[in-house]
Amino acid sequence: MILRLIRLFIGLFLYAVGIVLTINANLGLSPWDVFHQGMTHLIGITMGQASIAVGSILVILNAVLGERLGWGTLLNMLFIGIFMDLIMLNHMIPIFNDVLPGVIMMVLGMTVIGVASYFYIGAELGAGPRDGLMIALTKKTGKSVRFIRNGIESSVLIVGYLLGGLVGVGTLAMALTLGYIIQFVFKILKFDVSNITHRFIDEDVRLIKEKLSKRKPSRQSL
Repeated sequence: MILRLIRLFIGLFLYAVGIVLTINANLGLSPWDVFHQGMTHLIGITMGQASIAVGSILVILNAVLGERLGWGTLLNMLFIGIFMDLIMLNHMIPIFNDVLPGVIMMVLGMTVIGVASYFYIGAELGAGPRDGLMIALTKKTGKSVRFIRNGIESSVLIVGYLLGGLVGVGTLAMALTLGYIIQFVFKILKFDVSNITHRFIDEDVRLIKEKLSKRKPSRQSL
């Protein structure tokens, strides 16, 4: 479990680094980050705080929809936002205004997100809040994953844009290529997501209850 948590936190930190790289490329944000930035304009919070707030709402919604939650789901909700603020508020990654450096930074950011996904998913501690929503809605509606994912990201993109989030050529580029880059990274690292078996919170709670119930008779006998 300790090794899983170490792998998880490496993935969460790298994921935050990848997101900040795509933000600071200054070519347009991913759909979810357009929504997060729109929230910063609306209620005056940081990007990281917006990520945490949205993640919290999605975790509750996923639970209502019957999706199982892992410890990684909760830690994803909290720590990616914390790491984003840590990186952005301390100016650890520069902001580019020229197109060519911006393109390089955006591609690098998407690649880092792919490596982060390898670490994070490989920890087998549950899906992130946003992926959990996609999975839950796919199960409930019977629609394809592509249809649900496109519907979710189109919706948050539109709302984020109306709230003042930055939409640009990078937004379209990430929407079209991020999945392929992540798949390419997985192929290089020989990572097969079909072999992943997540560990969920309800399993740990049940295990604890079983251990406690086994101890009670021995105490009574004493």
